Amino acid sequence: MTEFDKADKNGNGVIEPSEWEALELYNRRKEIDDADKRRDSQRNMAWFSLLGLLLYPFAVLLASAIGLDQAAEIIGAMASIYFVSIAALVGAFFGFSSMESKSATKKTSTGMTTSSEISSEKFKGD
Repeated sequence: MTEFDKADKNGNGVIEPSEWEALELYNRRKEIDDADKRRDSQRNMAWFSLLGLLLYPFAVLLASAIGLDQAAEIIGAMASIYFVSIAALVGAFFGFSSMESKSATKKTSTGMTTSSEISSEKFKGD
């Protein structure tokens, strides 16, 4: 079964306006679902990064308290690199996400009409 056959629900060989609307509705649902998953992953990344930044100093203290002084020294020496790397990662991720959302806003505000809007305008005059 081809994609056309899947879209042509009534099997008449033509994708009618109602079938186009069903396709657009399906695509819109997928876009919303993808955007929701992206926001969830951004939120999770932010929380895990924040927890990592907050718990890192405790790892140094814990290693020192256990008596692993050399481990505490090594972990402490890596701290400056770790904090800068995590901050850069989170900053870049949210920066690119912001650029993407601005790009998506521009795409939706271009004034282009969808096929459902065209078909509804087409049938208004009838």
